[in-house]
Amino acid sequence: MTDGVAGEAARELAGEIIALLTQTGATVATAESLTGGLVAAALTDIPGSSAAFRGGVVSYATELKAQLLGVDEPMLARHGPVYAPVAVAMAEGVRCRLGATIGVSTTGVAGPGPADGYPAGTVHVAVSLEGDTVVRTMALEGNRDEVRRLAVERVLGLLLGRLREA
Repeated sequence: MTDGVAGEAARELAGEIIALLTQTGATVATAESLTGGLVAAALTDIPGSSAAFRGGVVSYATELKAQLLGVDEPMLARHGPVYAPVAVAMAEGVRCRLGATIGVSTTGVAGPGPADGYPAGTVHVAVSLEGDTVVRTMALEGNRDEVRRLAVERVLGLLLGRLREA
C-alpha cells in the first residue's frame, strides 16, 4: 500500500476520517492556502472517499479567499491571510459554499522565508461544523515541504478529534 501524496501519517488519519464520515453520512470540504490542495489529496487518496468528500478550494491568492470563500475583505486588508480568524472564515466559507457538513482550512507561511511579517512555519488550521468552529495556531519547524506536510497532519488530526467528539 502506498503512503499517499501527503505521507503515511496523513494517509492513516485520512482513512479514519473517511470511515467515520461514511458511517455517519457526514461530508467534508477543504479550503487550502499554504498546503496547496494536499489536504484534499490526502482525503481523496482513500478508496471510497467520494461518499464523504465534497470538494476543495485552493485559494492561494489572498483575493480568492474573499471572492471564493467569503472571507471579509477589510479583515484581509488589515491583517493579511496569515491570521487565525481568516482560517476560521475559510473553513466556514467552504463548508457553506460546497454544502458540506464540515469545512477545514489551512493558511500560513510554508517558507522558505517569512511572509506578511510572519516567520516560516506560522500556520493556522480550522475545522468548522455548523455553529462550532475551532482554530489552532502553530509554529511548525522544518523546511517548506516539512511545514506543509505537518500542516496537513495537524488539520487532519484536528478534524479526526472533532469527529470523535461528535
